[in-house]
Amino acid sequence: MQSQDLKRADAQVSAAAASHAHLEPEPHRNVGQEEQASEFKRDMGFWGNLALGFTYLSPVVGVYTTIAVSLAIAGPPAFWMLVVAGVGQLLVACVFGEVVSQYPIAGGIYPWNRRLWGPKWGWISGWIYAIAITATIASVAYGAGPFLGALFDIEMTPMANVMLALAILLLATLTNFGGTKFLAKVAFVGFVLEIVATVCIGIWLFIATRKHDLSVLFTDFRPAELQESTPFIGAFIASAIFGIYLYYGFEANGDVAEEVQDPSRVIPKAMRMTIYIGGIASMFIALGLILSVPDFAAVMDGTATDPVGAVFVEAFGPVGFKIVLAIVLVSYLSCTISLQAAASRLMYSMGRDKQLPGSTLLGKFNRERAVPPYALVLAGILPAAFVVLSLLSADALMAILSFAAFGIYMAFASVVVASIRARAKGWQPRGQFTMGGLGWVVSILALGYQCFAMYTLIVPVPDVPWYQAWIVAIVSGIVLVAGLLYLFTAKPHLRGGGPTGDAHTGVIDLRYAEPIAQSEEVVDLAIRLDGGNPNLYPHRPRKSAQNRITK
Repeated sequence: MQSQDLKRADAQVSAAAASHAHLEPEPHRNVGQEEQASEFKRDMGFWGNLALGFTYLSPVVGVYTTIAVSLAIAGPPAFWMLVVAGVGQLLVACVFGEVVSQYPIAGGIYPWNRRLWGPKWGWISGWIYAIAITATIASVAYGAGPFLGALFDIEMTPMANVMLALAILLLATLTNFGGTKFLAKVAFVGFVLEIVATVCIGIWLFIATRKHDLSVLFTDFRPAELQESTPFIGAFIASAIFGIYLYYGFEANGDVAEEVQDPSRVIPKAMRMTIYIGGIASMFIALGLILSVPDFAAVMDGTATDPVGAVFVEAFGPVGFKIVLAIVLVSYLSCTISLQAAASRLMYSMGRDKQLPGSTLLGKFNRERAVPPYALVLAGILPAAFVVLSLLSADALMAILSFAAFGIYMAFASVVVASIRARAKGWQPRGQFTMGGLGWVVSILALGYQCFAMYTLIVPVPDVPWYQAWIVAIVSGIVLVAGLLYLFTAKPHLRGGGPTGDAHTGVIDLRYAEPIAQSEEVVDLAIRLDGGNPNLYPHRPRKSAQNRITK
């Protein structure tokens, strides 16, 4: 009887192994320590991953935040910057897709650069991205304050804005502590709500308040004397912030790679879909708003300071405007949650590799909730500190926030540069997504767009004191110098971490193939069949790095 039971169990185990074979790493793939030893639960599928990237990108937040400034600079033709930036960032997303497909490791930019180039390049890019994404979280939470105040008729003061921003950060942190599955559900709800709201609001604007035809998108509304003295191309390039501030967020798809099912295939697709859907939604709502603005000259000369609010009040009335405000707030909250999730995974990844002060805590993992608790807390405390700083100095807050977009583009460019270098040294992407022969062309064009975006962000602002004109360059220099000083004095790159700089060597990490006892295999597969997670076997001795890595 026991023999028959064992045979039946062996048959079930064999069938289970066959049915799950497609989920196991392929022997020819480079599989890193982080991917295989991950403690995260793979509770996020394609739609959850897409929703995370989309809510981070957030067309509502991006368009509503920058459209007034862009219209004031270049008028309706600024719309085309959404197209230019969308194409440029799609090229970057394709480069990222190749990298994450081969290295689906939590933290994204930091571990990718470690593998493509080496530990120093990985560390400094992780440092820059950590500061930039933290500043972005603060900017989104702080920017949501006025919308929240308008919704609940709160008299806005600096203190009120800070308190409302802290409330949003607290709610985002508590949401992220719900775990991967809860995060995916919240992100998906935000994704659906924002898509539906964008379509409905856009259609109503076209029907109820449209005042122009599409010809305004090709018309220069600047004053006649300015048209005669300054070519339009200068104003058009200056309005690039319309797209530059919008089209990032797809990197978050890769930041949570260890929580995604079949990440090598799913994440590159989700990255591209984030650009497609986010771009179309952004252009749709932006077009509805632009065609509904009654007087472009008033926007450009500063008379109309809030064209978006004026259009919404006209289109929806006081009550409808409150509903729109509520939808906008949901978008801001979803964006904050997704940003914080991405930031916490980056900090956890660097903490796990002992790369940051306090790595002992940052690298800790809560198995019950399947989240890095201390990294999550830090991803809430640092933005909160930036927000509170505004009470001491509004200029200091603006200096920090001015670095947000530029720092993220610097981090993006570091991956593109590292991939080009690795490709020149013989790297051939081996994930499930590759660009084949187009890899060189796409990578070089992607780097060109990144340089254009960074130039646009760092160019000095005219007619202000020099320290304000060069604020982005000054803050960026401070962040970079501080990071380099820590890198070369504390030498974090010499501590811990997985394999580095192996993209072009053909080195393959085979730790995932280490055998375990047959009884342990039976137990593991039984747990998998029951929907649980297998044991980590911490008692098993680790092999030396030299024995673990083979060519």
